[in-house]
Amino acid sequence: MDALPLQETTDLPFASTIPGRMHACGHDSHTAMLLTAARILKDMESELKGTVKLMFQTGEEMGYGSKLMIDDGLLEDPKVDAAMAIHIMSDVEVGEVHYIEDIVSSSMDTWMIEIQGKGGHSSMPHQAIDPVVIAIQLSNALNMLVGREAPPSATVSMTVGSIQVGTAPNIIPDKASVKASMRCLDIPVRDNLAARVETLIEHIVTAWRGKYHFTKFYTPSTYADPDLVRSVLPYLKEIVPEEKLLLKGPISGSEDFGYVTREVPGFFLILGGGSPSAFPMHNPNMVLDESVFHMGSALYAHVAKRWLEDNQR
Repeated sequence: MDALPLQETTDLPFASTIPGRMHACGHDSHTAMLLTAARILKDMESELKGTVKLMFQTGEEMGYGSKLMIDDGLLEDPKVDAAMAIHIMSDVEVGEVHYIEDIVSSSMDTWMIEIQGKGGHSSMPHQAIDPVVIAIQLSNALNMLVGREAPPSATVSMTVGSIQVGTAPNIIPDKASVKASMRCLDIPVRDNLAARVETLIEHIVTAWRGKYHFTKFYTPSTYADPDLVRSVLPYLKEIVPEEKLLLKGPISGSEDFGYVTREVPGFFLILGGGSPSAFPMHNPNMVLDESVFHMGSALYAHVAKRWLEDNQR
């Protein structure tokens, strides 16, 4: 459903067979759990007091797959009244289920900046417009931004994850590409920093006589409706041992289920599929404990059935 550009090194019998592509964030297991929930719900279809929609989401790693599904009518016909999502985590103890109230995840901004310079000979840099210099200065400025424009109490991170430029030491190239992302839990802080990023792009590139074009994406924070969370806690406790059901604070990562929770009340669960010492998500060695998958399927099916029973219209 949603692979990452990694070469899998787990040696599992079902490891990726596509070079440079790996399900390194558990989305294949999410698909397996939801397919099993579909079978459970279909078997009890006559007992359901309403309609259950199953969201097999593509493109989560891009941060906007759910938006495309919403634009295509995901939440309509019939209208969705509440939503839940589960994300498995390899570095959370097997069988633990974490729930969060209020803000669940960081927002994510992504910028992909194409810089146009003027190529030339390395012995005559004055005749060129060097996109290498521009890319490096822009990267440095972006990495300095949070430390100077965000309050120390804010949870925010900025990462320049890619700079692509040049082919040889004696050639000044004519183009460069810079890709950056920002995560933030504070909406006013995010809004200010996002505006400042675009100011930096404009002034740094043009100060060195370059031209640019950038593409940006925004993924909102996922929000867990506190009233909905409290209403489903009894259902969760019917599946998860109480000592394994833990209230946690927001996560620093991003999750585009936030597009759904902007439209309808929703909540988000984290299912432990490993241990704190295990390889984390987005790592080529990441492995999930399959013994816990049944819990994810049970949670999906049971919560849907119980919520519909208590919210008949």
